[in-house]
Formats: sequence, C-alpha cells, structure tokens
Amino acid sequence: MRFTLAGPPLARRVRLWGGLTLFAYVLVHLGNHALGLISLDAMEHGLSWALLLWRSPPGAVLLYGALLTHLGLGLWALYRRRTLRMPAWEAVQLVLGLAIPAILLAHVAGTRVTDALLGTAPSYARVLLFLWVFDPVAGARQLLLLLIVWIHGCMGLHFWLRFRRWYPRVALALFAAALLVPVLALLGFAAGARQAAALLARDPGLPRHLMRMPQPVTPAERARPGELHRAMLATYGIALVGVLAARVARDRLRRRRGLIRVSYPERRDVQVPLGWSVLEASRFGRVPHASACGGRGRCSTCRIRVLGDLGAVPAASAAEQRVLERVGAPPNVRLACQLRPGRDIAVVPLMPASLTAPAAALQVGARHGQEREIAVLFADLRGFTRLAEHRLPYDVVFFLNRYFEAVGTAVTEAGGIVNQFTGDGVMALFGVDKGAAVGCRQALAAAAAMVERVSELSQTLGDELESPLRIGIGIHSGPTVVGGMGYGQAFYLTAVGDTVHVAARLEALTKDYECELVISDTVASRAGVVTAELARHELTLRNRQAPLSVLVVNDARRLAARLADADDTVSASP
Repeated sequence: MRFTLAGPPLARRVRLWGGLTLFAYVLVHLGNHALGLISLDAMEHGLSWALLLWRSPPGAVLLYGALLTHLGLGLWALYRRRTLRMPAWEAVQLVLGLAIPAILLAHVAGTRVTDALLGTAPSYARVLLFLWVFDPVAGARQLLLLLIVWIHGCMGLHFWLRFRRWYPRVALALFAAALLVPVLALLGFAAGARQAAALLARDPGLPRHLMRMPQPVTPAERARPGELHRAMLATYGIALVGVLAARVARDRLRRRRGLIRVSYPERRDVQVPLGWSVLEASRFGRVPHASACGGRGRCSTCRIRVLGDLGAVPAASAAEQRVLERVGAPPNVRLACQLRPGRDIAVVPLMPASLTAPAAALQVGARHGQEREIAVLFADLRGFTRLAEHRLPYDVVFFLNRYFEAVGTAVTEAGGIVNQFTGDGVMALFGVDKGAAVGCRQALAAAAAMVERVSELSQTLGDELESPLRIGIGIHSGPTVVGGMGYGQAFYLTAVGDTVHVAARLEALTKDYECELVISDTVASRAGVVTAELARHELTLRNRQAPLSVLVVNDARRLAARLADADDTVSASP
C-alpha cells in the first residue's frame, strides 16, 4: 500500500517528520544533561523548561504521536522489505532502530510512568542517584541507550540530507556537532551525578526525601511501574515477532502465486516472487547494484535500462517519473528500487555498483549525461618541472597541495567545479547548472582569483623560489557532454568534447603570447566583456577546420574588475 500526495509517499514523509520530532526531543534531553557541567541546579532548571515543552498537552501529543507513528511505520517498512539482504549501513541503522524500544521502555517506566502512577515530582537528583549510586547497571544501560538513539538519529539525518547540494559544505561542521553533543551530555551527566552523590554523603536521608509520595502508596501500587514495563516490553516483542512471522507467511504465499526471472548481463539470472522490485532481486541474488539512498527512490543511482518490450513493464509512478525527468532519462530507463515487474524481464544496471554518495550527487539534473553549453577552464603552472627537479619528494607534494588549495578555492568560490588535477594542471567547469553566460562570467572571475592566489602563494614561499610563480589560463565556452564518468572510486563529474580540447589549447597559447589568460571570443561575448583593448588573433587549431578568434589578456585581475564594475552598474540602474 502506497499513500502518495505531491512528493514522496505519505507514509515515508510521516515517518520522517516523526523521526525529526524525536530527534529534537533527544537533542533537548542531551542539552539538559550537558547543563550538569554548570551545576545540578542548572540541570533541574533546564528540566523545568523541558517539562513545560514536552509534558504540556500539545507537546505530549506531538511526542508520543511521533514515537508511535515512527515505530509503527518502521515495523511496516520492515514488513514491506522483500529481502533482508542490504548494505551494511542500512543493516546497522535497522538493528539500532529495533534495539531502541527494548532499552527505552525501562527508562520510560522508571521516570515518566513512575511519576504518573505514584505522583512523584520529576527530579534529576533522584534519577542521577539511582543510576550512578544505587544501580550502576541501569546507568550503563542508560548510557547505551543514549549512544544508540543518537547514532540512529544522526544516521537518519545524514542519509536524508546527503543528496542536498548544500550538504557537503556543512557536513564536516555537522559531524563535529554530532560528536560534541553526546560527549558534553555524558560529561554533564557524570558531573551532575557526582554533585548528587556529594549531597547524599552530607545528607543520608536525601533519597527518602526525594522519593516522598504525596500520599501513602501500597506495595501493589509500587509494583505497577514494573508490571507496566514488562507488559510494554512483551507487547513490543510480540509486534516484532509478528512482523517477522508475517514476512515469512507472505513470502511463502507469493512463491505459490509464481516466480519471475530478472536477467542481468553476463547471463546472470535471479528468480524472485511476484511483487519484488528489481533492486530487491539484485540484493537477493547478490548482484552488485548501486543504491546510494537505500532504495528510497531519491538518488536515481539504481537506475537500469530495460531490454525488450516496454509495453510489458508497469508504468512509473508519479514519484518515480519526477526523478526520471530530473535526470533526463530516456523511456527505457527506470529506477530499480521502484520497478516491480509482473513478468520475466532483462535489465542492465547503468551505474557502477561501488558508487558513493558524493558521486551519486553528480547524477542529479543537468549533471547526468547531457549535452550542455558550459565554460571550461584550463590552468597550468609555468616552470613547475624546473622548480621540482631539485627538490625532495616531500617538498614537491607539499608545494603542489598548497598550489591546488589556492587555485581550487578560487574556482569553488567563483561558483565553478574543480574537475581534475593533472600534474600541475587544473581543469574546471562553470555553468553546469546555470548556463554558459553565467559560467563565462564565473570563469573570468575564477581566473582573476587564481592569479591573485598564486601571487600570494609566491610571496609566502618567496625565499624558497628562484623566481615568482606564474600561471597560464585558457577559457573556452561551447557544447560539451557533461556527466558523472569513471569507475569505482575514480568516479567524478567531467566534460568531454571539442570545447574541452579547445580550452586546453588556449591555455597552451599563454606560453606563446607570454600572458596570463587567453579566452575565445565566444567567452567574451557571452560574459559581456569589452574587448576593444584586448589583442585579437584568428587561429586555426589542430583538428578544427573553422578558424577561432581568441583574445589575449595580460592582466586577468584587471579584466575581472571591469566585469564586476559593469555588473554593479547594471544592478544599480533602475
């Protein structure tokens, strides 16, 4: 069953928002623990604000609703899986998620259930004394719960966000925060527990005071939290076993209804029951198959080419069709995680099985095997061979890394994509997503920044250089085939075509003209550069019949400055 509105299936979105709500609760809870680094009183004060938020009627409905829906939909997703063969990261996330309720119920019974049934007031001091002094085993279990919940939540956030274009820029900061938050929480918990233990040493009657009931409690009433805990634990266990048993029964029933054969290249066939997706068949048959998003239909890396009659293949759902349109897929290309064939089918996986998440991001939109009008930049460091021949290998590597950092930063800050480093050369792409006109302007800005940063690097290393560093840059714009290409770990966004070769030849011409930059007339016109002051040459390049008009730029920074001034004038005009 798949309830869909605009966007992903409704069940998946409800599960996502439930998980985000629970993550917010855990983040607040850990932040409250971290207040123990200040004082036990700060923890109690923070608890009062947290209770105001989460134990208010709206907060309680939101929290418990998120918990039940997230857990229920998680069990439903487990039931829907046709095979339990999955990548390691999916298995880890699944096991951690299933372990959380079993450990969480003991904590809930000892805190919220006890407070509700016995009428005791929430107290950090009471919980800390119990977990730190009276029952360290329960304290270790609480520590394990904290780590499992946090890791499970961070994994969920990572696999949800990793295909956003902005995510790589903040991933390192988020990773640091993911490490820092639980560490601060654990340190705060330990500091608060030591303060509570010190209070106990001064006042042995403190536990009796903290556990004082507002009214007399019978032994039967005292036993009710434990009984309720065992009942909740048994309910969860029955639900989990029931889901697994239902999976077995469903698979046996489907096998009786018939099997289909999924054929892969190299005469490899896999037989699976009707209703299985092609990706599930790949996993069941141990056929290597890319799936960076885990089969959720987000990344398109599992896409396949369907061989034979397309009329016998079920039509794509609206959600799958949106993904296929985003990557510009032809009619015979489908998502393996979404296609559930009703008869034998032959397919060819299109992406390398070892495709990683960063490489998968290259497969979205204009970056997937399309012809695009872009700007291509080549740069080369002059005299590098002479510079490196009398240096130790360590010094050469150190110098190159400093150089690549300088020019790579200039490219990315201008809005371009560093395509590859070869020796002391750099290739960069501009306008992949925004078009050739914007790309040409970005490339000229990047060229000026590269010259500036190489000049700064030359000054920094002045005592170690025989002469100042110089760089030659060539830029050309035109049609190219852009897409993620390569194999295994060497899979990256690149461009091929005549435009790339021309840009490389223009970079080589900077040696002949003894200048910083050579650009084609196409780049100048698309960027809106005034070319009256620039030397113009008509050339016939190798393997090209038509002559090419090029412009020689002696000062790339001056040219970029004029371009920026023109932009300011246009933006300021009414």
